[in-house]
Amino acid sequence: MDRDLLVNKDLLHELKKIISDGKNQVAQAINVGLTATYWNIGKRINQEILNNKRAGYGKEIITSVSQVLINEYGNGFSDKNLRHMIKFSEVFPNLQIVLTLSRQLSWSHFTSIIYLKTELERDFYAEMCRVEKWSVRRLRKKIDSMLFERTTISKKPEELAKLELSELREEDKMSPDLIFKDQYVLDFLDLKDTYAERDLEKAILKEIENFLVELGIGFTFVARQKRMVIDNIDHYLDLLFYHRKLKRLVAIDLKIGKFKAMYKGQMELYLRYLEKYDIEEGEDKPIGLILCAEGNQEQVELLQLDKANIKVAEYITKQIPKELLAKKLHQFTEKAKLLIENRSK
Repeated sequence: MDRDLLVNKDLLHELKKIISDGKNQVAQAINVGLTATYWNIGKRINQEILNNKRAGYGKEIITSVSQVLINEYGNGFSDKNLRHMIKFSEVFPNLQIVLTLSRQLSWSHFTSIIYLKTELERDFYAEMCRVEKWSVRRLRKKIDSMLFERTTISKKPEELAKLELSELREEDKMSPDLIFKDQYVLDFLDLKDTYAERDLEKAILKEIENFLVELGIGFTFVARQKRMVIDNIDHYLDLLFYHRKLKRLVAIDLKIGKFKAMYKGQMELYLRYLEKYDIEEGEDKPIGLILCAEGNQEQVELLQLDKANIKVAEYITKQIPKELLAKKLHQFTEKAKLLIENRSK
């Protein structure tokens, strides 16, 4: 008789879970210890370099230390890796934050983040990586697609953006500005040069997995062409999602042209209907996302859509060079910041 048949299946399942959890805890402890070691090495070498003002000393000490450590501990302490460690301790000066992040982020995650230009950008990717549990490959793809520059928080005043990231770090509180973007890259849809809104919807549903990846972790698909009967007239919302962290329904309306002011009234109608008939106890008010081929920033600003829980974003259906995307995002960001500054005067 097969011995497995004599053992209670629930017992086996529980024992396997204990073993798996134990292995994960050991791996996590090793990762935390290794990351702390690299941080401390980087800090100590950096102190030595700063204490000796002689020109060229930094290069000499790194090369000398590297040779000794490689002979004793292996190739993990090459010149290049020691420079990573020094940079790591410089841009993440708080060891406690490093230890918290290292429960989810590996050394490869950190080396992908430490050379980003600004503290805000580094904090954004580190915290989103921790919360959404990105692999190294996913993180690098998010960086290459300029996720930070496309996310609403990058357009806000720096102090407000830092406050939202601090709340995410300390309270796991996720704000809509950390989730919603101003541009969505939908180059995987394989649309022809001319298409209708229904074609866009069908392409998204066909590639729903990729679309969810672009939206971000936490989104769950609820319905397409959500029917709403208002005053005996049928209205149809293109796509309806739910976001677990925000605990909100997210209504998405697809438009193939430029944003128009009249879209606000249409989305407000959808949101009020969802608020009255569809939200459940404990959920916050729904959020609307109007996806357009092109935005009209001044109209969006004048309409004060944020007060109505409505976001407007552009979508990009063709793969474009990163340099062109960067230029487009820079222009968008500068205009958005100018509008914010004028509003605050």
